[in-house]
Amino acid sequence: MSIWWSLHLRREAASVPLARRLLLGTMESAGVDPDISYDLSVALSEACANAVEHGGDGALDGAAEAYRVTAYLDGETCRIEVADSGPGFGAAGGDAGRLSAEAESGRGLYLIQELADHVHFGTEPGLGGAVVSFDKILKWRKGASPLMAV
Repeated sequence: MSIWWSLHLRREAASVPLARRLLLGTMESAGVDPDISYDLSVALSEACANAVEHGGDGALDGAAEAYRVTAYLDGETCRIEVADSGPGFGAAGGDAGRLSAEAESGRGLYLIQELADHVHFGTEPGLGGAVVSFDKILKWRKGASPLMAV
């Protein structure tokens, strides 16, 4: 099975549940176990919330007013990427391995690390801005027949 979708969303709070609902609907249609779907939807919500809050740099061309969400379900893995045009992670990206639930900031990034199997915090090549990508090995609902590529 292979499914992918990409959204360009305005940096508004209302965009976060939209992305989450789309992911959950895709996962349900594909037959993914609800616990895995939930973990990924929470991680996606955290990444989108960060893009909404921190993802702009005041650019006049309007690029700072949007962010991008891309999801890939490919075989047994789901990979999600959230990219914005903000200042990027800077030192925070390098410190991502030391994030904790008790920190004043970065709790969302910590939560993403806890919910996903592999996580990468980086900067958009050549453009600046933050990129959060994470993936998780999928499990299937009992009795579900996963979608197969045609």
